[in-house]
Amino acid sequence: MHVQQLFNSFKEIFNCGADRVFFAPGRINLIGEHTDYNGGHVFPCAITFGTYAVAKRREDRLVRLYSLNFKQTGVMEFDLDGLDYDPGHDWANYPKGMIRYLKEAGHSIESGMDVQFYGNIPNGAGLSSSASIELVTGVMLQGLFNLSIDRIDLVKTGQKVENEFIGVNSGIMDQFAIGMGKRGAGILLDTNSLRYEYAPLDLEHHSIIIMNSNKRRELAGSKYNERRTECESALQSLQSVTDIGSLGELTEEEFELHKDVITDPIKQKRAKHAVYENRRTLQALRYLQNDQLQKFGDLMNQSHISLRDDYEVTGKELDALVEAAWNQPGVVGARMTGAGFGGCAIAIVEREQVEGFIENVSRKYEEAVGYEATFYVADIGNGATELDKEVIV
Repeated sequence: MHVQQLFNSFKEIFNCGADRVFFAPGRINLIGEHTDYNGGHVFPCAITFGTYAVAKRREDRLVRLYSLNFKQTGVMEFDLDGLDYDPGHDWANYPKGMIRYLKEAGHSIESGMDVQFYGNIPNGAGLSSSASIELVTGVMLQGLFNLSIDRIDLVKTGQKVENEFIGVNSGIMDQFAIGMGKRGAGILLDTNSLRYEYAPLDLEHHSIIIMNSNKRRELAGSKYNERRTECESALQSLQSVTDIGSLGELTEEEFELHKDVITDPIKQKRAKHAVYENRRTLQALRYLQNDQLQKFGDLMNQSHISLRDDYEVTGKELDALVEAAWNQPGVVGARMTGAGFGGCAIAIVEREQVEGFIENVSRKYEEAVGYEATFYVADIGNGATELDKEVIV
């Protein structure tokens, strides 16, 4: 699809022309899973799939929103004086929340707007379409109203919408990766301090394959809370012998020295994953800085094994995908990504092997679980921005 088609459909929906288009990517986390709430690091990057917003300012205070992905909901309308959460507004609550909180922060948004959204992020795959729509709304408001907003503040506003307006208790990684992403780079992020560092990820001869298990992540929420509680309990045990504020502060050696104070073997395994995964994530930066992609791939593999055996969040579908991927030629590394219990896995694969990789993993996965996976070839892209009108979507 060409951006011109988005402009054409905007004209059909709103009976007027628009001349500006904005984009925010989705994200994947390359390594560092279930580390953020344990005081550790994550390693996300922005991808080239994302959410587009074609927009035009209005003269009145009416906001009209339409999504090509949810045509059945029609045009959502509300006034700039009525920015409360409304269950009936469904997906439109994400942009509505951004408008509300940016206004509350003192930014001047005093006229309405017509906006058409279109996303090509696979639905329900855990690639963060909600943070993508938040950030595309943010950069759109910046552009339409000539607002001066620090990018980290915009990222924090997206998280605030997610936490307080929508009511989902998520961390800041998604909005950060989408707001701060950079082509050809991963981001090592300390989710507590928001200190970050770009890591060169030269994938000139490789592709990132996103493998959607097509298993709905129905367990992810309850198990996520269970894992958090287990880690908090393990931390309390360790705090009886060490002066730490989080599991992310421990080295592997320190953990091995003190682990026996965690008397519950399950909680000990959970803590082990949090500690070792955080160290892998820090090591990943060093490998990429030294152009050691194969060693980075080994860390991805170790990450999956830890998530499978110590954290127990993979499930047979993600294991089937990743284990099939490990056995293919040209694979640097593969692992589940996201909360687990369904959703996606990722693999870094040599470009000339991609076709065979998808064919073989697809066949093996269907044999193992009885239904198909879906595959997407992604590149690492830039963060949220206004686009040139000639872009191919």
